[in-house]
Amino acid sequence: MANQAKVTSLDALELFRSNLIVFRTKAKRSLDMSIDEVRRMQTWLQNDRRVHWESEIRRRRKTLEQAEADLYSSRLAGAQESSAVKRAAVNKAKRALEEAEEKLKNVKRWVQRYGTMADQLIKRLEPLRQIVEQDMPDGIAYLAQAQNTLQAYTDVALTPDAPATAAAPAPETTEPPPAS
Repeated sequence: MANQAKVTSLDALELFRSNLIVFRTKAKRSLDMSIDEVRRMQTWLQNDRRVHWESEIRRRRKTLEQAEADLYSSRLAGAQESSAVKRAAVNKAKRALEEAEEKLKNVKRWVQRYGTMADQLIKRLEPLRQIVEQDMPDGIAYLAQAQNTLQAYTDVALTPDAPATAAAPAPETTEPPPAS
């Protein structure tokens, strides 16, 4: 019979469905972790790094001011040897301040860039998130329903009082059978 289904193993369908559930769980966790990491990085740049370098600039400015005051005092005292050391300390403090200012500029630039890049990356993940959060549960439910349908089919086909072919039962009629 060409219209007869041959169901050999419902275990394979159940195994696939359970593996799909595990995959969905792991994929959802990975997507959530990725998005959280992108946002955490953005927060770190906007808050932590910006505040750090602003604080560092204030600290290095004070160091530079102190080094300049020491140089001025050394010049007033007329100590040439001490003046050369103090001049080197001032130059070092200036370089350190310039470095901190450059780092702050870089952080501000990266905050702008990263925000744009992060939004683009998160937008790229949205179709996958849609699949994992909405389409996969529908597919898992469909597999469960198909499994139940096939199980019912095999139960009907295997009952001793059912014919060997699992044909649909004939519709009931109220008319008597035709006379021969």
